[in-house]
Amino acid sequence: MNWLSRTVLPKIKALVSPEPAKENLWIKCGACSQMIFHREFEENWNTCNACGYHMPLAPASRALLLCDADSIETIAVATAEKDPLGFRDRKKYADRLKEARTKTGDDDAILVSAGKINGRSVVIATFNFAFMGGSMGQTVGNGIVKAAREAIRRNAALIIVPSSGGARMQEGILSLMQLPRTIVAIEEIREANLPYIVLLAHPTTGGVTASFAMLGDIQIAEPGAIIGFAGRRVIEETVREKLPDDFQSAEYLQEHGMVDMVLPRRDQKRVIGSLLDMLMTQQTATAAE
Repeated sequence: MNWLSRTVLPKIKALVSPEPAKENLWIKCGACSQMIFHREFEENWNTCNACGYHMPLAPASRALLLCDADSIETIAVATAEKDPLGFRDRKKYADRLKEARTKTGDDDAILVSAGKINGRSVVIATFNFAFMGGSMGQTVGNGIVKAAREAIRRNAALIIVPSSGGARMQEGILSLMQLPRTIVAIEEIREANLPYIVLLAHPTTGGVTASFAMLGDIQIAEPGAIIGFAGRRVIEETVREKLPDDFQSAEYLQEHGMVDMVLPRRDQKRVIGSLLDMLMTQQTATAAE
């Protein structure tokens, strides 16, 4: 081997070749700063073993958590126009969408899936907070409507898992129009006498909370999830009072009757499955009458 092959060529390859990705073996808990081995973290559905803190869970993983094995089917959602208002702040909205799609691998902030829980048919719409803060624009509205109508077509329960900062400002009034639009979709579910369960993940705020997210037949929240419309600081400045430390937490809302139960991920499939057994049996009995 000559000096060119032995010395020069490796140096050139090192300059032009990207470094191999290093596997991240440890995850730092966002609450207690405990270091968690990544396999243990994934096996516990992104939950800290030390303090129980629930970290974000990707939509595809959420479907795997809730649904029976090999029952999951992805449902296509119509993607809205990229930039209907030609919006620009520090950068173009179209560029923000492109970055979010590259980062997450998703078309938008929602994933709609069909599957079964304990053999009961369900349609699940899950938000992805990593995609522009899970904000609700036209495509997300399309996803909620599609999920509701698929549930009706399949005679299935509808489960929505919101995790969102609210309406997407880059789509302006078109985003705000998704509030009444999603409420109409939920009314169609009610008219079909099908169960509608909301599983509130951290955080659920703004226009999402002000529309479909608080209309469930059963309202479930994950531990520690922040749920509300306006932010804490805005409310304190408006009412001119100091709010409790746990204000807008899932536990606070349960205590005050806004949430039916706070449920850790390890129990979600079992409990939701039991609820569906009761609700779907009741629906069958009502239809027979």
